[in-house]
Amino acid sequence: MKTDDIREKVRAFILDEILPGERPENLLDDMPLRTSGLIDSMGTIRMTSYLESTFGISIAAHETGVENFETVDSICQFVAAKMAS
Repeated sequence: MKTDDIREKVRAFILDEILPGERPENLLDDMPLRTSGLIDSMGTIRMTSYLESTFGISIAAHETGVENFETVDSICQFVAAKMAS
């Protein structure tokens, strides 16, 4: 799966499930999600479940930190790396 396909699915999930009603153009790929409070611990759990079921990957609890879940870009890179391994 291409990174653009991953990005499209991640953005759609965030806009539909985490930030309903937000305009798509307001969600920038480098916007901080965790440290800004846009995604809280429950949002991270929901995101993890979505990523596992959508992309067929397994995510350990220690992998859900800011380094992998801070921005759309970092989430996409993380998912792509998990899929490649």
